[in-house]
Amino acid sequence: MNLADHPDKGTSFDVAVIGAGVVGAALARAFTLAGARVVVLEKAVDVLDGASKGNSAILHTGFDAPEASVELACIREGYALYHDIRDRLGLPLVRAGAMVLAWTEEEEAGLPALIAQATANGVLDVQPLTGPEAQTLEPALSRAVRAGFQVPGEHLIDPWSAAHGYLLQALANGAVLKRQTEVLAGRRSGDRWHLATTTGDVSANLVINAAGLWGDEVDRRVTGESWFTIRPRKGQFVVYDKTAAALAGHILLPVPTKITKGIVVCRTAFGNLLVGPTAEEQDDREHAPVERPTLQALMRRGEEILPALAGHEVTAVYAGLRPATEEKEYRIRTDLAPGYICVGGIRSTGLSAALGIAEHVVRLAERSHTPIADPVWPRMTNISVDGARDWQCPGHGGIVCHCELVTRREIEAALTGPLATGSLAGLKRRTRVTMGRCQGFYCTAELARMTEGRLAQPMAEPPHD
Repeated sequence: MNLADHPDKGTSFDVAVIGAGVVGAALARAFTLAGARVVVLEKAVDVLDGASKGNSAILHTGFDAPEASVELACIREGYALYHDIRDRLGLPLVRAGAMVLAWTEEEEAGLPALIAQATANGVLDVQPLTGPEAQTLEPALSRAVRAGFQVPGEHLIDPWSAAHGYLLQALANGAVLKRQTEVLAGRRSGDRWHLATTTGDVSANLVINAAGLWGDEVDRRVTGESWFTIRPRKGQFVVYDKTAAALAGHILLPVPTKITKGIVVCRTAFGNLLVGPTAEEQDDREHAPVERPTLQALMRRGEEILPALAGHEVTAVYAGLRPATEEKEYRIRTDLAPGYICVGGIRSTGLSAALGIAEHVVRLAERSHTPIADPVWPRMTNISVDGARDWQCPGHGGIVCHCELVTRREIEAALTGPLATGSLAGLKRRTRVTMGRCQGFYCTAELARMTEGRLAQPMAEPPHD
């Protein structure tokens, strides 16, 4: 059990949220602020260890979401709520705007329908572009671009600070987080659920399954059956050095297909340039290996879109898994069992929709609590290129990771407090330490000294005499 968690606060709650990804974090925040006593149960040593650890970090408008769908409604509400709360939580927003680009005659023929869909979805500021107009806006674009349209409201965010901020606000207002706590079974007795977990029993009036890649398995463990099947979809990414970010001011989107939004080229909130993701079906829910041929294909596609990319170095590669199911729609259901809500199949738009999903589920729950009148609003430390960084402020104790300009004070803060990291991976997501050009070559030894005895999952075994 992580020292930052709260096993001493009892085992009886109003709401138990299973899963501490971005959706689980948003759910914990929404129910806590609504006045419920909330516990979040996460089987990993740290939060965001599943699908939420790898994504494109785009705040979507929903312009291409299925019309009149729950997904669209949640994206629109989530988008608005992010704008409403981000200043108070200290969350960044890089106002990039997007361009949907057609590279073939077939893709160009599909643009009017996409523009009509955007309008139907309430995104009214899209602007058609000819190929030359697109090149004027983005001079580094290949001359092969045929046409496209602008979506000014698409933006870049820091996906990890967002989820950490949601969960930290829940904890600051009374929620409880239990990590390394896997739900094994559930039993309904009277008006309460009794959940058997690897760290002891937990009871709650309402159980919400936000287990992501394991959502169908949690369904079966708690209710005895599942109404959907997770089909993990791997997305591989290539991250270019920060010098490449100047090649693309906009988020460069392809014409989407029925299966995937396609390969995106965009800056990141951290000042790099990203190409990805792929969309690869697999059975493994835990491992997402990167593969050289696929990464090389991504690089070739990136260079086809931005020819000057060929002269820039790759800083990192990574892969994430999305909890896809048999259907494209979100799998949100309230009638599987009394007092149980399944929030499954939240795929690539989960980051944008998370706050909206949470409000949607609060309404579905129909629970009567007294909302917190004056909630605590903790502020996240900024690790994006948007705004001031800690290294620019006095008293930071020195820079430990020079590639990403991460200070000793930032690392110490991530190792303490109610959401203290439990692993090096979690420390990376909180500070970006080791994620720069040298990939930890220069700072790993110092990090090992700083974190010794302080992580639930140590960086390395202690040396032998």
